[in-house]
Amino acid sequence: MRPDGPAPSGRYDPGVVTASIWLYLLPLYVLGVLLILLGVFALLGRIKGGKYLRPIVQGMAKVPFLKRGIQKASTAALERQNPDLASAIGSLTPAERRAYMDAAQEQGYTEQMPQNRQMRRKLERMQREGRRDR
Repeated sequence: MRPDGPAPSGRYDPGVVTASIWLYLLPLYVLGVLLILLGVFALLGRIKGGKYLRPIVQGMAKVPFLKRGIQKASTAALERQNPDLASAIGSLTPAERRAYMDAAQEQGYTEQMPQNRQMRRKLERMQREGRRDR
């Protein structure tokens, strides 16, 4: 609507045309933003083994529904990549603990994880138990 009344038929109203273009192109804008986010995540995942992506994912994991999705995807990927390690996480018998620690050290996760004193002591106990069982 124009301030002085409706536009006469057959006349061009730029406000209506501009609004309709934005409305029609909105799905493309949303798709473009999602593709850019996917590209940024892929790029951050490739740089230094995901060093810069890890804090973002940890922050996202504080949101409950995202945490469930991330855990489900992580478990599914782990089961495809290393079924023994996936079963070790579920039950953690001493033999499975050794497999978990060996796989974590092999992939370099133990040196990269920031750990507090309690976590470091638990990790050291698990490593000592693993050495005693051998």
